[in-house]
Amino acid sequence: MATLTIRNLPEEVHRALRMRAATHGRSTEAEVRDILETTVRPPERVKLGSLLASIARDAGFNDAEAEQFDQLRDKTPAEPVRFE
Repeated sequence: MATLTIRNLPEEVHRALRMRAATHGRSTEAEVRDILETTVRPPERVKLGSLLASIARDAGFNDAEAEQFDQLRDKTPAEPVRFE
């Protein structure tokens, strides 16, 4: 496992971390690990298809309009790029 050193951490931030860790019943180090992990690796990432569907719903598109777009869509398979 990797080790991380944080320099020049303000005392008030360190105090807040210690208090937060005590509230959760763990060490300051364990609290910082948890904060970092939940921040950089959220429990559920948003997938592109889900995001696009939610944007369409928010814009007011219904299933019939989505079907119209699907019929207009070019369904020709893509050709690979040729480097000749």
